[in-house]
Amino acid sequence: MYPTRQGWTVAALAVVLAVLAVVFARPLVLVGSALIGAWLLAHQYRFTRDLERTVESLSVVQSPARTAVQTGDEIPVTLTATREAKTELTLEVSAGLPVAATATRPFVLSLEPAIEQANRTRTVTWPVAGRHTFDKITVTATDGLFRETITAGSTPTVTVEPPSPRSIHVGEGGDRIAASYGSHESRRTGTGIEPAELREYLPGDTGRRIDWKATARHTTPYVREYEAESDRRTLLAVDHRSSLAMGPQGETKLEALREVALVIAGNTRRLNNPLGLVTVGDGGITNYRGIASSTVNYRPIRRQLLSLEPTIAADTPISNQMGTTTMNSTETNSNESSASRSSSTQLRTVSAGENNVSLLRRNTTPTDAQRSLSDLEGTDEDDAFGRTLRPFYSGQQRYRERIAEDPLYGAVHRGVTDARGSIWTVICTDDSRPAELRETVSLARQGGNEVLVLLAPSVLYEPGGLADIEQAYDRYVEFEEFRRELARIDNVTALEVGPTDRLSAVIEAGRSRGGHA
Repeated sequence: MYPTRQGWTVAALAVVLAVLAVVFARPLVLVGSALIGAWLLAHQYRFTRDLERTVESLSVVQSPARTAVQTGDEIPVTLTATREAKTELTLEVSAGLPVAATATRPFVLSLEPAIEQANRTRTVTWPVAGRHTFDKITVTATDGLFRETITAGSTPTVTVEPPSPRSIHVGEGGDRIAASYGSHESRRTGTGIEPAELREYLPGDTGRRIDWKATARHTTPYVREYEAESDRRTLLAVDHRSSLAMGPQGETKLEALREVALVIAGNTRRLNNPLGLVTVGDGGITNYRGIASSTVNYRPIRRQLLSLEPTIAADTPISNQMGTTTMNSTETNSNESSASRSSSTQLRTVSAGENNVSLLRRNTTPTDAQRSLSDLEGTDEDDAFGRTLRPFYSGQQRYRERIAEDPLYGAVHRGVTDARGSIWTVICTDDSRPAELRETVSLARQGGNEVLVLLAPSVLYEPGGLADIEQAYDRYVEFEEFRRELARIDNVTALEVGPTDRLSAVIEAGRSRGGHA
């Protein structure tokens, strides 16, 4: 509770009168000062009682018209205040709009002593994607001499999704695929609900497996096989480097790839398959969630995908005094620190000897590795120790350079290494770095793992890229050759992701001159 300016004025008057009464020895003036003070205290007591009654009977609600919108949408939000008890307090009610939301005008309403209910509606704009929760409503009560501020009311949540591209094509060579991303076949028969094949009865088959309808049709026992249920551990590797910002507003490479990644994540949750995510910017890993139950991981991964923005190409690694590497980027978060620690652990020098266990556990810095390599280069060619260890140090140096120069490779390496088992890696990127992508795909498919590459062709996103439609078709043919090269690798599926209208224009240009992608 705080006095208002008028309350301070009354209190100051009482103090002045008391001082004057003492100075001039005027008892009547002192009595007047005491009466003013008593009146002020009585007013304060009444304010406290009215405030308690108001809080008990007050109902305030802020209700958005929709709880799921897209960025840039404008929706009405209504603020309602109801007071059942009659008091002498005036209430000023302010809506608790999230920081990311903007209203056309101040969102405040007043409830005078004689008014029991009031409401106000404002149009609110949501420019930032994500999940935004309202703050509690702020209520300021005053009787002219005192005021108090409290918070009350509901805190609804609005989910703001980035605008979906008008129409996304996912396919091969201009042909859209009809498969549901994320669904899969187990390639094994057993107990399940999806029929796999019908075969004749064999000795040893249980009677429960006999398909009696098929047996009646063929007059001989038949057994129905079902596809065995299996979990597909899925790792989403999403590239959001600066090159992914290419494209018209709302239809960039990143937004198209994000839309497909969200569909895959949703199907993974529907199938109750484990899910993980690693995102990579120009400076390295920006988010990392290890593969775990989709029940646990789906919502955090969805939020991270919705909040992704292209990073800045100028990001560069900076080495600190401890020898670890940090990224000069505003996009990185606490997950990247964990990634840096993991990468530092992975880059420790490998030794074949049992006596070097303490060296394995030491956090070897790049400077240490370079110094050790220089020492080895200065040893005698006939020295057995140098010949044995030199390949490990030189190979480690090449791997360091690969991590620094190829962030996508490093991100997938982190995810695949931590998974420790069979996984399905989904790589969402563009065609601007073909050499890095080849290396990354080769890494992801090791151990017989399956890989899905979702590629955004730059020619379909560049501003003015279709001005010369013939040249655009030639560039698309080059892209298609690269995509097919990836798709020919065992256990690898490569699909193009692009705006349907632009791709159709390019394909039509090729057909008109007798070409084919």
